[in-house]
Amino acid sequence: MSTLAIYGATGYSGQLIVRRALARGLRPLIAGRDRQAVEFMASSNDLEWKIARVDEPASLRAMTASAPVLLNAAGPFSTTASALIDACLSTGTHYLDITGEPEVIEQAAAHDDTAARRGVMLMPAVGFEVVASDCLAAHVARRLPGATALKLGFHKSQPSSRGSLKTCIGMNGQGVLVRRRGILARVAAGSLVHQFDYGQGPQMSLAVSLADVSSAYFSTGIPDVETYLCATLPIWSAITANQYWGWLISTPAIQGLIKAQLDWLAPDPSPPERNQGWGALVVEAFDGCGGSARSRLQTGDVYWFTALSAVAIAERCLAGELKPGFHTPSRIYGPDFALSFDGAMREDL
Repeated sequence: MSTLAIYGATGYSGQLIVRRALARGLRPLIAGRDRQAVEFMASSNDLEWKIARVDEPASLRAMTASAPVLLNAAGPFSTTASALIDACLSTGTHYLDITGEPEVIEQAAAHDDTAARRGVMLMPAVGFEVVASDCLAAHVARRLPGATALKLGFHKSQPSSRGSLKTCIGMNGQGVLVRRRGILARVAAGSLVHQFDYGQGPQMSLAVSLADVSSAYFSTGIPDVETYLCATLPIWSAITANQYWGWLISTPAIQGLIKAQLDWLAPDPSPPERNQGWGALVVEAFDGCGGSARSRLQTGDVYWFTALSAVAIAERCLAGELKPGFHTPSRIYGPDFALSFDGAMREDL
């Protein structure tokens, strides 16, 4: 039996995770949907491999039964997570993924009682989004006990991978998710604007649907949460398109066309881009009585951070540092966990 199964190992983030796992001395089971790609990667690294599809539950159970921990790197996670969680619950396998989709975190949270009874930990979002932001949110909440509202801003240096872009396209036409009084709600795209200082002075940011509207709530209990991206030209363009053409973009035909075009037109970030890449996060908390707290976290490349954090959490699970049920990273590993990776620096503003 392998110690760790990596599903979606041949994708952009999946390859980085496999590279990091090998560097840490792990011999993961390589799994995915594309037989040619999976077999090639596995044979190149002398690793075990399995083919499994989310519409074939038996193949998923055979895969999850082959390792005590599964790390899902196959997005969009709205398509893969539910079936893989079911398989993990069936075989007693701990489940991790690198989603940035709030709905996936909500799905995992709904299985909390079942997972706890079966001794399985469900921890979605163990990549940059949300490990870095979740730890920062928990730190700011620690600084301001009694906070009632959180605003989280995110900026990064390089373009998104094709997998990330496909996930974002899948969210178009749905409005923006926010948390109000502990309940998820939607507001119109472009209706919320805020300025965050990512390290170069205040910059305009636009509200978007990020996983933290769920993870930050579960980690801190703060009832009002909004998440933002720095308003670069691509972000402005995407929000504008969602405002005026969201009804069209959300149709299956247009979704399929755009995602197919991304395979041809959107190259994944190159190694030089990763080497020079950076991420910046700002979290602001407010208590409704005039009190506030702000902190900023700077990191290296967000995709490599994902590989580092995902493998680190997988290693902790293998070492028994876990708790059955649904959990967010900061609830188990603490607000300072994100600082354990090279290039991560936190400052209180």
